[in-house]
Order: sequence, then C-alpha cells, then structure tokens
Amino acid sequence: MEPTEGDEASDRLDGREERDVDERYEVAVVGGGPAGLSTALYTTRLGHDTVVLDRGGGRAAMMLETHNVIGVPEGTSGNELLATAREQIQAYGADYHRKYVESIERDDDGFRLETGNVTYGADRVVIAVGFSDERPEPPLPRTGRGLHYCLHCDAYMFVDEPVYVMGTGEAAAQVAMVMLNFTDEVDLLTRGDDPEWSEETDRQLEAHPVEVIREEIVGLEKREDGWLAGFEFEDGTFREYRGGFPMYGSNYRNELLDQLGLDRTDDGAVVVDEHGRTSVGGVYAVGDVTPGHNQVPVAMGEGANAGIAIHKELRTYPKPLSEIERDGPVDEREVPAVSDRLREAAAAFFGK
Repeated sequence: MEPTEGDEASDRLDGREERDVDERYEVAVVGGGPAGLSTALYTTRLGHDTVVLDRGGGRAAMMLETHNVIGVPEGTSGNELLATAREQIQAYGADYHRKYVESIERDDDGFRLETGNVTYGADRVVIAVGFSDERPEPPLPRTGRGLHYCLHCDAYMFVDEPVYVMGTGEAAAQVAMVMLNFTDEVDLLTRGDDPEWSEETDRQLEAHPVEVIREEIVGLEKREDGWLAGFEFEDGTFREYRGGFPMYGSNYRNELLDQLGLDRTDDGAVVVDEHGRTSVGGVYAVGDVTPGHNQVPVAMGEGANAGIAIHKELRTYPKPLSEIERDGPVDEREVPAVSDRLREAAAAFFGK
C-alpha cells in the first residue's frame, strides 16, 4: 500500500516522536487467530481495505489437533488451520503482517497503530488479541498430550479415562464435577495450596465422587506415545491420568486495552454489544478477549458478525437522501466504491 501524506507531528508517544502514518487502511485487525482472521475475511470480501497485524502465537496456534470445527478434520493442527486462513484472506486482497502492535491512539483520521518500525492508520480497529492461560508450575505434561485448556473441546477424549483438574478456585471445583459427565475417575489437585472455593461449593463437591488430592506434584511419567501416564506426589504415591485441565485464570493484554479505555468485565474481558462494538466508538473486539465461550467456531462467528457490522458502517452506498438532496444523484463514474487495489485482487482471484 502506498505511503500516506501527513502533517508534521511533534507529539510524543511512549517516548518516541510521532511520525506520519506509513500505511492507511479502512480496517486494522490486531490479532491473527480465528476471530481476527474471520473478521478480515468478511471486511475484505465486503470491499474494505484491511490489514491484519499479528504478533504470532496464541491459543489456536497451540492446538495439536482441531476439535469441534465442522468441515475441519481432527488431524488438522492449529498452525495448519491458521496458515490456510491467512492464505485465504490474502488471496481476497487483505494484507497480513507479523507485527507486534505497541500502541493504538486516535488521530484526526481515525486511529494510528504503532508497531515500532511502521505506523498504520485505520478508520476502524478490531481487537482480536485473545488471552493467555495462566500456566501452573512444572512438572507438567506437554500441552495437547495431557495438559488441556479447553473443557468443551477436549472433554470428549477423556470418556472413561482417569482425569485430573488443577486449581483451588471455584472454576476448578466446578470443572471437576463437570468431568463426571464423561468419566468416573476425577481427581482435583490443589498442589499443596489451600482451597479457595466457597463453603457452598465445598458441600456440593463433597456430594460428588471427586477425590481432592492436596499433596504437591513432584514428578510425572509419560507413555511411549508422548501422552501423560500419571503424576508422582510428594507423599510417594503415583496416580495414573490420561490428562486434565489446569484452572488458574487468564491473562489479557491489559496495556493495549487500557490505552483505548475499553470497558471491561470483572474478570478482564472486553465488554461488547451483539455486533462486537466496544465502549469506544470505532473499536470492535472479537474472540477470546470478549466474554463468552472460548471456542474456535464461536470466535469465527464473532469475527463474521463484526465484519458485517463494520461493512454497514463504512460502505459508501446507498447514499442517504440528505446527501443526495445536497449533492445530487450518484454519478455512474463514482461506482463501484471498492478500491482499485481490491478490484485487482478480485480479478486475480477469479482469473479475469
């Protein structure tokens, strides 16, 4: 994309002198997971110049296998899923850059996003940075081979298998009881810490066949296929597990969310409406950074929903009657509204 002319700026941002915007788009998506890439797919195919700025990694990239996504085989890894999605959006005309967005601020034309070496401008910003799960202390099995973070994705693989849940809070206790829907062998591991769940939950837990193991883990064994075989505890006992779920909370990219002044829930998620709009005009949020189920299909749906909402805000036509009465009818030389860049991309996609 061609550099954009701008006025001289003397303000300072994070100790650096602000500079003119290097590249300008209608939509900038921060985050390259299923939610962000789905948003970019929709905004691009609906005719809006879109860039995805992705620092890499993320929960989806950690998936050794993809579960619960209709049409995607179980053997597809998260990295394979994301790589295919990136190829799709770029084929439609979106730009994708492996960039870490350091800051986002409003400017006269919308928003400016600083990445250290390139400054991007955008009319709309979509926050799709997700969160990172709080990892317990080792020893731990490999993620996806005995250490799992998505109950709704992975509970199915533990039908009739011995399972652990780690943690001391309400979520850990509840998940341990939920897993009784799938297996009759569930242990709740507090790892030497005192439980923090409520007295009511404690009574509820006592009425379910969940064994609370309070000793710390001092070692683990793996099967020949790399899966967890079980944990050794400080009292000398060894307990077999196929796998389990650590429940220690989530970490959000608070510095970026705070810069924008977005309203948050008590647990740190970004408050959005049914279309992904945040409390700040022009800023959307989708995926795991918002409240709700942390699922790939849910994230994709949120991205699609936000993309359509953004299109309705940005699209040029139909012109409202007030503008027609002021400026006259639309000249046929003014259509289509889609940029030359996206017209070229569409022509190339369809082999024209």
